[in-house]
Amino acid sequence: MANGIHLGFTAGDVVLVTGAGSGIGRATALRAAELGLRVAAWDLNGTAADATVARIAEGGGTAIAVSADVSNPADIAAGFAASRNRLGTIRYLVNNAGPSSADEFEFDEALRIAVGSMRRMTDAWLSGGTPTGAALVNVASVAGNVVGTASDWYCAAKAAIAGYTRHLAAYRSHEVRSNAVAPGMTDTPRLTGFAESEVGQRVLQRIPLGRMADPDDIAHAILFLLSPLAAYINGVVLPVDGGWTITQ
Repeated sequence: MANGIHLGFTAGDVVLVTGAGSGIGRATALRAAELGLRVAAWDLNGTAADATVARIAEGGGTAIAVSADVSNPADIAAGFAASRNRLGTIRYLVNNAGPSSADEFEFDEALRIAVGSMRRMTDAWLSGGTPTGAALVNVASVAGNVVGTASDWYCAAKAAIAGYTRHLAAYRSHEVRSNAVAPGMTDTPRLTGFAESEVGQRVLQRIPLGRMADPDDIAHAILFLLSPLAAYINGVVLPVDGGWTITQ
């Protein structure tokens, strides 16, 4: 996307990306900045958010780092205040932050963190008013539409994110255009070493494209769904999995 294809974005518009300190979130923030968007890079790890912002600045982009726990309403309120004060109106939202499937959580608490956080982020954003052409993308997972995982809460949470996205698309389209991506196995820090494991090798054999996704593969899909070129796409949960789910 650094090759002159800008997807119809207006330079200087603002995108807020949660979980922007690593993996899919960082890739989305970096690629968004290359497209001329100004970026509010939120992460639970403030140092990681700072590192993303530093990389954007090195490339000549504009970004701010916000250290925030998106499951905490007070952090969300403070983060939006800081983001709007420093960057202005937020046109785009990427709800990417969420716990790893390897984390140990009590089921109800996990759903509060993983799904409730996206609802709280979205409500806080929409309550401030959104400009014409506002769009959001929620990051779900193939674990929420086809593939089962050992973690019960993770499958349930990712399925709920897809359902919440459809609700937004059906009932709040006058405020925001809403879609989701469902990544397959993606080469992020959370999956370091997984591809070399016995289970990882079995999964790779089921992926028609024969490899894990790179975080940029997911970021490009997210940015397309946000973009004006996708202006008539609403309520989609897009698998970005190399064809993995069609082999299940």
